[in-house]
Order: sequence, then structure tokens, then C-alpha cells
Amino acid sequence: MISKFIFNNQYLFDELPDRDKELLRQVMQAKNYRKNEAIFTERTTPNGIFYLKSGKVKKYKVDNDGREQIIYIYNAGEFFGYSAILSDDTYGDTAQAIENSAIAFISKTDFLRILDQSVVFSRLLLKSLSHEFSVMANLMTVLSQRTVRERVALSLLILHKKYTSNTMDDKVYITLSRANLASMVGTANETLARILHDFREDRLIAMEGRKIQIMDVEKLSRIANL
Repeated sequence: MISKFIFNNQYLFDELPDRDKELLRQVMQAKNYRKNEAIFTERTTPNGIFYLKSGKVKKYKVDNDGREQIIYIYNAGEFFGYSAILSDDTYGDTAQAIENSAIAFISKTDFLRILDQSVVFSRLLLKSLSHEFSVMANLMTVLSQRTVRERVALSLLILHKKYTSNTMDDKVYITLSRANLASMVGTANETLARILHDFREDRLIAMEGRKIQIMDVEKLSRIANL
């Protein structure tokens, strides 16, 4: 059930034929982004797409009151920023590094040229866009209908799944800052702190500084109403 709330397009590059992978590699321009540095901002015109080589990036929107709402966390191996180009529109959100990240940039001209040359890449991007729309619809429903406690549990499970996909270790630690986690849940930092304290007291999670480890996925899933 958790999968319907998780957007992940790491399969995009892996499923491309070797020829198409090489086309992308030839036009990738490497750049390093510092923690908290913006990759692109809402309502600006896109001039290319991005491939996250290492690190993590948050995608978020800001409401009329200036509050940030995190939509996704991108992991290494994911493309992002392409939907605005495909829809011939400005960016509908902001992308920002939440840890030091290495990102490859592909210009709009090169991206559209490769799309014309690669049927597989075009098909995979359409699949990714469809998945992204479905996840967005599910998350919107959760934000409007579930309690803060349920949303905290769900967000922790989403992050646990995302972080698990990028490690071979038995222990998975969520290292998202409390401010970013509160933004993802859509609540105040103080409310988040109280709920995390309760989860720790109930042995659902363990906390070590900023790191959170899920101790009981099954019970958290029940709290999240999955």
C-alpha cells in the first residue's frame, strides 16, 4: 500500500538501451550543489532537465502564507525537472538540495533531440509522468483527510522506503531535518516533535540526534491507516 504514495523514477536510466544511455552521458554537464542550494525555482522558465548522481533533493511548493510543502524527496539515480519542458510551461515547484549533491544537467535542446531519437526514453518518461500524477493525487487526498499523527506515520514510512532503495545496510536511517520533515507532513515543528516523542516512547522509532530509525513498520502502517 505504501507504494502508491512514493514517486521514484530510478528505473528510467537503468531500462534504457546502451546506445540511449550513451547519448545522455555525452550531453550531461556535471555540477555540485551545496546543501540548501536551489536547483530551480517555481515560475521560472526551464532550460534543461536534471539527473541526480548523488545526494538528495526536495521538491516543494510555497503556499500563500509562505509555508513550504514538500512534495517529493529525490534520490540518486532519478531524473527531475522534465515535466515543465514536456508541458512547455514554467516550473510548477522549487527543487533544492537537502544535502551536498552531484547533479548532471541536460540542456533543453539536447533533451528534446534525444527524445526524438529514443522511442524507449519517450515511453519511459510518459510512464514516469503518469506515475507522478497518481502519487500526487494520493498525497493530496492524505493531506486533506488524515490527522497529523497519521501523516507523520505515513511520511516516516515513505522516507524509510526511499532511503532503503539507496543502501545495502540492514539499518536504514532517515536523516531529513526536523524542519523538512514537518514541511513534508504539513505541520508545525512543535507538533512534529511531540508526535515523534510519542512514537519513540512506544518503541515505533529510535532517534539519535537528527537520525530516525523505524523499529516497527507494521504498527506505523496501522497508525497511517494503510
